[in-house]
Amino acid sequence: MSAVPLAPRALYEEVAELLRQRIFRRELEPGSWIDEVKIAQEWGISRTPLREALKVLAAEGLVTMKVRRGAYVTEVSEQDLAEVYHLLALLESDAAAVAATRASDAELRELQSLHKELEGAAKNREKFFAVNERFHMRLLEIAGNRWRNQMVADLRKLMKLHRHNSLLKSGRVEESLAEHRRVMQALEQRDASVAQQRMQEHFRNGLEAAG
Repeated sequence: MSAVPLAPRALYEEVAELLRQRIFRRELEPGSWIDEVKIAQEWGISRTPLREALKVLAAEGLVTMKVRRGAYVTEVSEQDLAEVYHLLALLESDAAAVAATRASDAELRELQSLHKELEGAAKNREKFFAVNERFHMRLLEIAGNRWRNQMVADLRKLMKLHRHNSLLKSGRVEESLAEHRRVMQALEQRDASVAQQRMQEHFRNGLEAAG
């Protein structure tokens, strides 16, 4: 019997990613109803993989399921945002402290390279968001706790629902870069406590800008 070739990923996962990107690009606005019939027709799929995809996004917090009303893009309240930033500050500042002592010289150079790329993306908001996330996730990988990494990845998805407001504040990109420079300096000096403090400040200022 010949082997059955497996698809690289299940259809519902592909649908979940397509929906995720629509949400992040604001093609599906926070609070908006997700028209399952329209989307299924548009993509030429049945409702089954679409509903499975919506369950995935609901577990991530990006979609809210309402009884007898269907799926809606989650609206992030100020309280939600404060709670997400609080947790990210705790988790990522802890990771920064670990990375300050654990990172190899090569890994620090990698972070320096990402930071340089971030500096160069200051005038391109979408690229800035993307590089910023790569920097933060690479720092987490270096710190090395897969449970923390998964929690942060999920929280960052929620933060993206609100992220377009966070850097619209005049001068916030420059402030964010300055905060990143201070984090990098602490990492390069192998100072765990200062790296932790600087990362907490970064999130505290980010929350103020997003509010």
